[in-house]
Amino acid sequence: MIKDFLKYQAQTTEHPLGMEVSHAKGSYIYDLQGRAHLDFVAGVSACSLGHCHPKVIAAIQAQTEKYMHVMVYGEYVLGPAVTYSKLLASFLPAPLETTYLVNSGTEAIEGALKLARRYTGRSQIIAANRAYHGNTMGSLSIMGFEERKGAFRPLLPDISFIEFNSEQDLLKITEHTAAVVLETIQGGAGFLEPQNGYLRKVRQRCTEVGAMVILDEIQPGFGRTGKLFAFEHYDCVPDILVMGKGMASGLPVGAFTASRKMMQTLEHDPKLGHITTFGGNPVIAAACLATLKEITESNLMAEALEKEKLFRKLLQHRAIKEIRGKGLMLALIMENKEQADHLILNCAKKGLILFWLLFEPKAVRISPPLTISTEEIRQGCALLLAELRAYEQ
Repeated sequence: MIKDFLKYQAQTTEHPLGMEVSHAKGSYIYDLQGRAHLDFVAGVSACSLGHCHPKVIAAIQAQTEKYMHVMVYGEYVLGPAVTYSKLLASFLPAPLETTYLVNSGTEAIEGALKLARRYTGRSQIIAANRAYHGNTMGSLSIMGFEERKGAFRPLLPDISFIEFNSEQDLLKITEHTAAVVLETIQGGAGFLEPQNGYLRKVRQRCTEVGAMVILDEIQPGFGRTGKLFAFEHYDCVPDILVMGKGMASGLPVGAFTASRKMMQTLEHDPKLGHITTFGGNPVIAAACLATLKEITESNLMAEALEKEKLFRKLLQHRAIKEIRGKGLMLALIMENKEQADHLILNCAKKGLILFWLLFEPKAVRISPPLTISTEEIRQGCALLLAELRAYEQ
């Protein structure tokens, strides 16, 4: 099957990892030889409740027996999508109340950019250097990493960049700015957290000049940092909240949420200001609903912070220069790229799944399912440390 995979499926790199998957359950992915691989990545933060969580599977199966796709987004009243949007609003601060459901995080970013420009009547978008918001043309335009986007120019005009955590750069936000788009925690750059009240100061500056704050919670959202959304840690309520990845425990989905007043601008001048065929798909919305209920009705968010402490306690080694991030969104910063590559590739051979970050070559991603057990954490960390010791010899 690997030969067909390489020939008939478009590739993203010249050397994909190429594991042939048989099935997955809980914190493990099983290959065709029956080997269990402990998953410290969770589909790059997408499988919040692990693989094939029974409550999510039950919700999907129940919905498929009723109806699946019936009409393009926004025309028919579909119970799972409405119920999900209402429940989500109950956990969000004012004025975040109305959600537009789409198919991926990058589509949600596109919708958020359109909404900000439409609502403010301005065109300038400000993003952060080393930011990652997706790979569609709008999202690529606000990616702060020229090496990855230069080949696809020309991109969207009127895009400016600031340094994440630079207070001096906040003066670049002016009355011409439609929106400032930031990851609440910078992902591809190395899981960099805002410092010294940075997001609060961004919020203040945007309020002063009438610009919108768009926070990208695609990676840290849905309990991964110990709160439902990471912005809750940093005293900054966005005008537009963007989410994806962990929403549906592994199914493709995204969303952006704003005030009802803002969202109404997509209804006119022109009408159908943002449209999608499969957004709000009832099967995926059912999975979203089951996921959100399980995260908010259990102790998983509080446990994420305790599990972070366990990771930090166990992963003590001179080759690990720093552990960045919060909750179960962690990055090991190694001495160099070669060491990070060796650790990821050799742990994969031993049955532990780790992964890279986009822009920080010394980083090793640890973003397991929220449901991972403390014993599984101990097992995985022991294997990781053993590989580090073997590398030194």
